[in-house]
Amino acid sequence: MTYEPLAGNENITEHVLVCLSPSPTNRKIVGEAAKLAKAFHANFTALYVAKSQEDNMSPEDSFRLQNNIRYAEDKGATITTVIAENIPFAIAEFARVSGVTKIVIGRSNTRRYHFWQIQTVTEQLISIAPNIDIYIIPDSKTNSKMETNGRFANQLAPTSKDLTITASLLVVMTFLGICFSKFGFTESNIITVYIFGALLSAILTRSHICSLISSFCSVLLFNFFFTEPKLTFHVFERGYFATFIIMLIAALLTGSLAYRLKDIARGSAQSAFHTKILFDTNQLLQKKRTVDEIMNVLANQVILLLDKDVIIYSVENGKLEDGYIYYKDGEGSGILFTDNDEDEVVRWVLKNKKRAGATTNVFSNAKCLYLAIRINGTVYGIMGIRVEKKVLSSFEYSILLSILGECSLALENLNNEKAKEEASIMAENEKLRANILRTISHDLRTPLTSISGNASNLCSHYKYLDDETKEQIFSDIYDDSEWLIQLVENLLSVTRFENGGMKLNKSLEVLDDVVEEAVKHIDRNKADHKISVTRSEELVVADMDAKLIAQVIINLVNNAIKYTQVGSSINISYGTRDDLAFVSVKDDGPGMNDNMKEHAYDMFYTGQNTVADGKRSMGLGLALCKSIVEAHNGKIEISDNIPSGCIITFYLKKGDVCINE
Repeated sequence: MTYEPLAGNENITEHVLVCLSPSPTNRKIVGEAAKLAKAFHANFTALYVAKSQEDNMSPEDSFRLQNNIRYAEDKGATITTVIAENIPFAIAEFARVSGVTKIVIGRSNTRRYHFWQIQTVTEQLISIAPNIDIYIIPDSKTNSKMETNGRFANQLAPTSKDLTITASLLVVMTFLGICFSKFGFTESNIITVYIFGALLSAILTRSHICSLISSFCSVLLFNFFFTEPKLTFHVFERGYFATFIIMLIAALLTGSLAYRLKDIARGSAQSAFHTKILFDTNQLLQKKRTVDEIMNVLANQVILLLDKDVIIYSVENGKLEDGYIYYKDGEGSGILFTDNDEDEVVRWVLKNKKRAGATTNVFSNAKCLYLAIRINGTVYGIMGIRVEKKVLSSFEYSILLSILGECSLALENLNNEKAKEEASIMAENEKLRANILRTISHDLRTPLTSISGNASNLCSHYKYLDDETKEQIFSDIYDDSEWLIQLVENLLSVTRFENGGMKLNKSLEVLDDVVEEAVKHIDRNKADHKISVTRSEELVVADMDAKLIAQVIINLVNNAIKYTQVGSSINISYGTRDDLAFVSVKDDGPGMNDNMKEHAYDMFYTGQNTVADGKRSMGLGLALCKSIVEAHNGKIEISDNIPSGCIITFYLKKGDVCINE
């Protein structure tokens, strides 16, 4: 199979992929790939293909692989680990999906001496991915010998349990064979029994050596017990040699396939588990809205992956915060971590943005392995893992980096959301300022012009004006001044509430006194309307800021005066409903339609009511009323007054009065 370049990617940037291995010379290959990536200003990825997640290798090979991975990290490579049986196919598939344009791989100097020998990885890769530039760095011949020795050394030594199981199966299969022989079964049935025993041995034991022992012993036992002459290792018929060979090959193949299926099943289960961890991490992070919540998710998922204690330090504005430890057993998690010996390692990781601590060459005596939680050069935290000097496998490390990447991305998104919210608030504030300035410049012109004109008339013609005219001019100046004072009070109150600077001086107040005080300060135009107060029969006390609540009542009544016709009736009533105290302002004016009710509390909204004087209404009254009432943890509502008009009612928490005689 060959791969074609992805369609539409003609202008794609260069992407260099280097293949990692436990080889001692792989460090040289990584270095050459890093130079190539730097020369082409390309993305740089280091890929390790493991045949299983446990990828059992000798301690020496594991140590070299980890060093090669760290070296690739230092060179700026993104580390990726995949699980696959077919290594060339996995490399080619990853290169195709990731948009890799150049592959750097090492080649052993060993040659194929016969045409039937399997092609090397590099030869297969060239044939599978002919459209990708492949750079082959020669490797040493001694390395191939080391790898071969490593593979044999890597085989798990059989335990006493495995040997016992193998011996027991051979005894049982021999007993079944003797029973089959007595009942007249053919030798082919007995051979099948031994092959079945070899299969069971492969399934029930962990070492491949047990399968080999079972296969060879099965042939010997069959020869000893079931061929003539019996109870000897001799045979009379020459055809038995072919039978023994076929039996041995069948047993070996059966055991080998069984072990491979076990490895695949184990790898699939672990892969599914790790995939679930990554998926759950992504889902959990999407629901979190604070840094602490994201860090808790990170700690829990890493504990789930590695089963080790985790320590997390947050970084705020480039400064290191306190560290908190999360135990794998869950007990005492989230407690403050204090260890001055580890602080130096953490500060080094923060400064250099690289891993350090246990299992590394930097501060190797530290108790934990420390990694930076970072993205795009920004460090959001430092995570420490108590690895107990045990090097993480390449696959575990790859999953760990993915979890850290998800967490870093979530923190980045959280910062972006905060920045957007701040920008939105600033935009709203700028809009508010612009609206206030525009409205003030328009609406203040009329009363200021009126005051200025009337004052000019008094200065120029005071001696020639009769008393009635003078009284009218003074009255107009007073009305305009009162309107300006009320407007400024509303503006100041609105801006304080918007900026969170308004402080409530709450106390238990008698509602009768507050309403009475508010009526005294109602607009002088109240003479053109019938204003009445319906007093409560009981003493009503509420927890409130009396000055602000009086301002609410004044605004509600003035609003009714402005938006109703001359001669209309306005009623103020108050009392209690359940555990709430209420104040209601009712008028018989034209009322509000549904659209006006929906926008009634919006600032600078004056509706389309032709009764009101548009030059004398900035639309701040109801917006301020709502802000004040909600600051008291109350609510305000608008309803229709049948047959015409509207009712605006606000509710406050009722207070309890204790009378001591």
